[in-house]
Amino acid sequence: MLVFRQLFDPQSSTYTYLLGETAGGEAVLIDPVFEQARRDAALVRELGLRLVATLETHIHADHVTGAWLLRRDTGSQIIVGKNSGAEGADRYVQQDDRVAFGSRCLMVRATPGHTGCCLTFVLDDQSMAFTGDCLLIRGSGRTDFQQGDAAAMFHSIHERIFTLPDACILYPAHDYRGLTATSVAEERRFNPRLGGQISLADFTGQMNNLRLPHPKLIAIAVPANLRCGRPENDSGPEAAAGPHWTHIRTNFAGLAEIDPHGLEEHIGEVQILDVREPDEFNGPLGHIAGAMLIPLGQLADRTAELRHDRPIVAICRAGGRSAQAIAILRQSGFADAVNLAGGMLRWHAEGHAVEGASS
Repeated sequence: MLVFRQLFDPQSSTYTYLLGETAGGEAVLIDPVFEQARRDAALVRELGLRLVATLETHIHADHVTGAWLLRRDTGSQIIVGKNSGAEGADRYVQQDDRVAFGSRCLMVRATPGHTGCCLTFVLDDQSMAFTGDCLLIRGSGRTDFQQGDAAAMFHSIHERIFTLPDACILYPAHDYRGLTATSVAEERRFNPRLGGQISLADFTGQMNNLRLPHPKLIAIAVPANLRCGRPENDSGPEAAAGPHWTHIRTNFAGLAEIDPHGLEEHIGEVQILDVREPDEFNGPLGHIAGAMLIPLGQLADRTAELRHDRPIVAICRAGGRSAQAIAILRQSGFADAVNLAGGMLRWHAEGHAVEGASS
């Protein structure tokens, strides 16, 4: 079965696409964003998939790719266009190449125009295609920098995208109005720049007179993307902030978590905050030695009892209340706070030591 998710970065209005196959467990990401790499990796992990590759539709000028960071953290390959000029990729693709994930694959179509290296990725059954910044929903990418060429874009769209089946769903790399998808038939008929009877001369006349400002991050994003997102001298943009004192996972909900084994390894280095009620603290599950009991309902008024110079691990019965505790702690300035995944139920089930347990 095909797994498909459309993800969004609000800062750059970028769509990232996850495609996976449940039978083989392999997945690919199209146009990942550096600051969203943890989110994307968490989703892949939670869906039981293995990220085998990240794909770039082009060298982006408005955000830095998450490809390098995801390769570092998951071992995924970086795949970019052969004409991109990017250094450090694992594979360079061109027209008619295939990118496989399990028994499925994406076909590569060269669609230059927005930049000289733009690619469109078409699913093997031609039910969906990912057009990058070449064809947008009722619009198109700009053509005034990075080897942009309005005539090339016109031909790319008419010969490589509009030749797909009418029902093929098109997914762009950006949308600034909240639109999510379109179709070949819709764009061929209704696109105000390219649809209907609009000619090459009509299109190039429009594109050559857009007078748009350059993207704000172009001076940072393009050089970084020519390195596949690898920070230069560790001074590039940082991924989403989070605790780094041990192996912390951030789940798809954005919550930083530690598993029981990780907590046991660092138990002397952290503050253990138990947010259950007193009868639970000394109930059948017991509590972890050294834990501080502050019931969730009292936490907002008692944060002064916690130290800012040591990490905090929040704990409850199953992980729900302690997740809310993390939100309260963050609002109170405790950035280095994580949740115990599975709570005391998991801690107890995995045989870790407790005290104060009643029968």
